[in-house]
Amino acid sequence: MTPFKSFILFLCFYLPAVAFQANAEPAESLTPAVPSIAASAFILQDFHTGKVLAENNADTKLAPASLTKIMTVYVAFKELGKGHLHLTDLATVSQKARDATGSRMFLETNQQVKIEDLLKGIIIQSGNDASIALAEHIAAQESTFADMMNQHAARLGMKNTHFTNSDGLPVENHYTTARDLAILTTALINEFPDYYPWFSQKEFTFNKITQHNRNLLLGRDESVDGVKTGHTDDAGYCLVASSLREGMRLISVVMGTKSSKARADENQKLLNYGFRFFESHRLYEGKKPLKEAKLWKGAESTVPLGVAEDLYATIPRRHYDELKATIVVDKKITAPVKEGDKFGSVSVALKGEVVSQKDLIALKSIEKGNIFRRAYDSIMMMMEKSDDK
Repeated sequence: MTPFKSFILFLCFYLPAVAFQANAEPAESLTPAVPSIAASAFILQDFHTGKVLAENNADTKLAPASLTKIMTVYVAFKELGKGHLHLTDLATVSQKARDATGSRMFLETNQQVKIEDLLKGIIIQSGNDASIALAEHIAAQESTFADMMNQHAARLGMKNTHFTNSDGLPVENHYTTARDLAILTTALINEFPDYYPWFSQKEFTFNKITQHNRNLLLGRDESVDGVKTGHTDDAGYCLVASSLREGMRLISVVMGTKSSKARADENQKLLNYGFRFFESHRLYEGKKPLKEAKLWKGAESTVPLGVAEDLYATIPRRHYDELKATIVVDKKITAPVKEGDKFGSVSVALKGEVVSQKDLIALKSIEKGNIFRRAYDSIMMMMEKSDDK
């Protein structure tokens, strides 16, 4: 059997496919219109693929209120991951933190509080005092911590965001967008699965004071497991929500609604729309061989190729059987090969439109073969080149 025939059989086995249609209907028209959302800006995005399912004013710079705290805890989680911070560390509450206005954890000046309690006070109780205390513990002063927030925002690709404080209270030059918040939330859930369950916690008690999570969707929709509410007169009522149903996770961001009920209702509309009319599939598993490619002049004759991470596709419902996969492998792969080297790509299309694509990488390192192997392959490569002519 020729390599080409083997490749075709591989695709048929792993992914149902149909030929492209010359006059195929665009994938976007396969779903109904997005429902009307009463908000200044919103976005609905698939977690695994990043595909945007609905948006309006998603790049408009707006005051984020306490949605700021998603970045505040993200920075802290990063510091925990680096070993620069520990959940059992004690932070001393400053007068500035004690005097914070708005939602509070009710900390006292010079009180020593565990980092874990501060994080839960921020996530569940939306404590402005806890945000300042955490920022000062990590960076000595809040302005330095804001610099850290902005550095992470730039690294994540949050192109229309600038933070000035850790709590989100109104201040000049403090803004973000619905799209940037979706980027941040995706990174937080992806990078910190051990801490993310705190965002679904409905209440938290500190110093014998119990406060409830303001995210109304946590009590309304069992699939919702986060993320954060926000409100100021300037920002209106905001909510970043995330929901997981049957392996498909969606992130919705709604900014500038008129009430706490409205922000929950509008997010619920978006989530229901996304789950009703779209589906997400893991088509290929990361770090698993998709193809054994010919390797020239190597200690081995083939090299396994695959994708670095799981490849997902988000598509309109009931169109899975219409997906078509295409694998392109570089010609004349020559040793030495390092694990992670790119040697082609795999793409998946629906009705002629690419819906997902990733690089094909080497899944193992392979050194050069011995002198006899290299000499033999050099001759064979020249003969193949001659045949091509």
